[in-house]
This record gives sequence, structure tokens and C-alpha cells, in this order.
Amino acid sequence: MSDFIHVLHWITVNIFGEASILIGLIVLLGLVLQHKPLADIVSGTLKGILGFLIIGAGASIIVAALLIFQPIWTEVFGLQQMSLTHIMGQTHFSERYGSSVTIAIAAGFAINLLLARLTRFKYIYLTGHMMFWTAMIFAGVIVNKRPDVSPVTLTLALSLILGVYWTFQPALVQPWVRRITGNDNVALGHSSASVALLGALAGNLFARHKVSAEDIKVPKNLGFLRDSNVVTALTMTLLFFIGTLLLQIKGSPKAQEILGESGDLSFYIFALKQSLLFTGGIAVVLLGVRMFIGEMVPAFNGIGTRLVPGARPALDCPIIFNFAPNAVVLGFIGAFAGSLLWLMVIGTTTGYVFIPSMIVIFFHAGTAGVFGNVTGGYKGALLAGFFTSTLVAWGQYFCVSYLINNTIPDTALWAGDSDMFVLAPLIAFIGKFLTF
Repeated sequence: MSDFIHVLHWITVNIFGEASILIGLIVLLGLVLQHKPLADIVSGTLKGILGFLIIGAGASIIVAALLIFQPIWTEVFGLQQMSLTHIMGQTHFSERYGSSVTIAIAAGFAINLLLARLTRFKYIYLTGHMMFWTAMIFAGVIVNKRPDVSPVTLTLALSLILGVYWTFQPALVQPWVRRITGNDNVALGHSSASVALLGALAGNLFARHKVSAEDIKVPKNLGFLRDSNVVTALTMTLLFFIGTLLLQIKGSPKAQEILGESGDLSFYIFALKQSLLFTGGIAVVLLGVRMFIGEMVPAFNGIGTRLVPGARPALDCPIIFNFAPNAVVLGFIGAFAGSLLWLMVIGTTTGYVFIPSMIVIFFHAGTAGVFGNVTGGYKGALLAGFFTSTLVAWGQYFCVSYLINNTIPDTALWAGDSDMFVLAPLIAFIGKFLTF
């Protein structure tokens, strides 16, 4: 049994845990099943992996800029990280329950394939890192509710939950994905689906006089604002500069420490550089998306034809950013404003310090913004972003306070995503009945 677990652990770490390799294998399999020439197989597989790695490189640039951006605003509002000394923590949780999580990821993917084969929900979930985090968070909720759950029971319950979630989550938002992309070639496989759906529904409030974020009319002398890269750069520069100014006015020792990260550069020049790096990261992501889609979709037709007829790949959220890049930025702006509001409201009414993860906020609100835009234009994108911050803020408070307060709230703070917060109460309810 230990050898079997070791093999599954290797597969989880090296294939499911390394999304680019998983994607490459899927492209390779699809091309082989179509009996493509060797040159096409090699080229398509490598370009598919390269496209995905380019997306990851762009995302890393975005994250690096946000890791400068977040401490500025955290210090502006005097926020402190919550104490995690009373809980099990991610490391010990993984040591104790890692085997169950590993087997559940493999079994859940098998259930996803089986359901895609046997039902009309032809979606194969391929967002590898989300497979890991959803498995980890859902396991944490179950263990928190039922600390005495046996490894076998935890594995079986988690496998079923994951298989069902990975199959039906893409199906839930696919009607709007078709409107966004103009086709039915790909699906959204990401834990931002709940706020994407919420954003699309909220956008209907503005459907009557809808003006797409991509079609906003601007005066001729402001024509540069039609370029999404320019809009993103100006927006992030403004937010960086405001935060920097407020930080300098505050003048606390921690503020000086944060400002010191710029080295010999003026922090305003440093902030401008980070803003432009953030913008460059988005541009890199969009470049990778174009290359990745160009190889993934044709190759996936082979899998759809031979193994799971009619199947579509469910992919990470940046896959839709290229269709409405301005809406991505508007979604983030709406979520950023909402985060500032909710950290004050939750802090003053409950005493809980909500720490908004700008990484989660950006990718989830950006996705919601695209969905809100397709139904309600730029107003829908802004509102979708605000709803994203609302769900993440209150979801974090309830989950950390009540549903995973003894297991892994450190993970919930930084990897806890919209769908996880929405589904946590249901999974906790299921956990009550796991008595064997």
C-alpha cells in the first residue's frame, strides 16, 4: 500500500502539481489520437507547454507587483496578520492528511473523466494548481468538522466531492463563457466560478443601456485610453501613488520599512516601475493565452473524439482575459474599493481583521469583471468586482472563524477562493455524517 501511495504522490506532485506538464501530456495525447505527423506532435506539445509557461510567467510578474502593492495598503489601514498559533497549520495538516488528499485528487480526476464520458456535462478540469488547493481546503473543512474522521472515509468523501465539483463547476458558467468567447471550444475551470456567475447576474441590472468596457467612447485627444495596456498602467500607477503618499504621511516605523524596499530609488519611481511591471505581466499573460489556445483547442479535439466525445477543456481564468482586458481592470478596481470598505466594516463590527489577498482579488475580480461586462458593460464589470470583494471578505471571516478555525486558516487566508468559501458550509454539513 505504501508503494501505491508513493506512486500516487509522485503523479500528484509531478503531473497534477505541475500544470504545464499536465497540459503538455493532454496536448500530446490529443495529437497522437488524431494520428498527426511526428513534427506536428512535437511542435504542438512544446508550444502548448510554452504558452502555458508564458501565462505562468506573466502571472508571476503580476503577483510580484501585488506583493509590493498589498503591504502599502495594509500599513495605511494599520492591519495586522491574525495569530495562527492555535491551529494545526498547513505544514502539519499536509503531513497528517497529505496521503488522503493525494489519492483524492487522482480519484476525483478519474470521477471527472467518468462523468464527462457518461453524462452531457462534457468538461474535463485541467487547472492543476486549483485541483490541489480545492482538495486541501475541502479536506480542512471536513477535518475541522469531524476531527476523528478515518483516512479511508476522508479519501472517499473528498474524491466524490472533487469529481462532482470539477465536472459541474465549468458547466454552471459555460452559457456566459460562450457569450464571452463567441464559441464553445473551452470552459472555465477555476474556483472563481461563483463570483463569475454572480457578476454575470449583477450585470443584468445594466443590460438595458449596456456599454462594453471595450467600447467606451473617449475624446480624440484621449485616444490613448483605448489601449488596455495604457489604461491598466495609469490605473495601477494612480493606486500605487495614492498608497505611497498616504504611507509617507503616516510615517510609522513599519511604513519606513516598506518604503525602504525601493533601495536607492525614489519610492515614487519604484511605484511607477511596479505599476508598469504589473501592466507588462498582464500583456505577457495575454500573449501566452493566444499561443496556448492555438495549440490546446485543436489537440483537445482528439481527446473529445476518441475518449470523451464532445469534451471541452476547463482551464484557468486568464483564458478569458484576452476577450475583455479593460473589464479585467475594472473588475479589480471595483474589488479593491470593496476590499477597503469591508476591511473597515468587518473590523469595526466583528473585531476580525480581514486581510484582502490582492492576488485572489485580482484574478477572481478580473474574471467576474469579464462576466459582468458581457451582460452589463463597464458598470456590470465594476459591480461584479465589488461583489467579488464582498464574497471573499465575508467568506474569509466566516470560514476562518467557524469552519476551519482548528485546521488551516493560514491557507484559507491566502489560497481560499470564492468557490471554496461558498461551498465550505455545504461540505461542513456533509462532514457531520462521516461517522465511519
